[in-house]
Amino acid sequence: MLRGALAAAVTPLRDERLDADAVGLYVEFLVGHGVDGLLALGTTGEGVMFPPTHRMEIARAFLEAAAGRIQVAVHAGAQTTHDTVALAARAAEDGASAVAVIAPPYFALDEAELLAHFEAAARACAPVPFYLYEFEARSGYAIPPAVIERLRERAPNLAGMKVSDSPWERLEPYLVEGLDVFVGAESLLERGLAAGAAGAVSGLAGCFPDAVVPLVREPTPEAGERATALRAELQRFPFHAASKAALGFRGVPVGPEVSAPLRGLTGSERAEVERIVAAWPG
Repeated sequence: MLRGALAAAVTPLRDERLDADAVGLYVEFLVGHGVDGLLALGTTGEGVMFPPTHRMEIARAFLEAAAGRIQVAVHAGAQTTHDTVALAARAAEDGASAVAVIAPPYFALDEAELLAHFEAAARACAPVPFYLYEFEARSGYAIPPAVIERLRERAPNLAGMKVSDSPWERLEPYLVEGLDVFVGAESLLERGLAAGAAGAVSGLAGCFPDAVVPLVREPTPEAGERATALRAELQRFPFHAASKAALGFRGVPVGPEVSAPLRGLTGSERAEVERIVAAWPG
């Protein structure tokens, strides 16, 4: 089972393809800063932007680079059940520690549709632990608690959830007994851990793991404020591009490219990110 501080990893790109040469050094950076694992191809990893075959290639690259040293969860959520099932099955075959699936965006699926979708995905990766990925701001609707309860009856490998909702009132209902919940919003992490969350899956940890790992290890108000302030600074810019720029300024050979229509940083924005990195004590 997953535990602790997981980095929501960026996906290094070059010429609209995976920059395979950068993945290993990027994983070394994360391991060196003490993360317990990573989530590949989540929101920070631009997962939904890539076709399924490319997503399988990216997931395999992270799994090979991690080489069993840290846990690697793979996000397999896609627009269709067909693609989600294929991605979940391949992640399991390739040795993923866990598979996560977000509710498909665009159509507001009803409870029966969602339950069938998640059950098919969980079955495809069984017995690998399966996690629901709740992020209403991205899927367009929340996963109803009734769907979770029914899925627990039908999917023995349902292990927990990654919940990126905020404020606290949107997160708290998902802290269900018997499910391991990972908090996505760094500003809620201290409170979530105190309420029984299993850890964090953090986009900030993808470029500043040294802001999040200490917070998970010792969730003090000071550590929480430090991570929240850093996230707010980066969030002023397109977050994917800012994360990749920060990694570059920290000496990790991750290029600035993001998947269109996401945009890169302007010159002044890059200068601001460089200033943020220079001011970071880590």
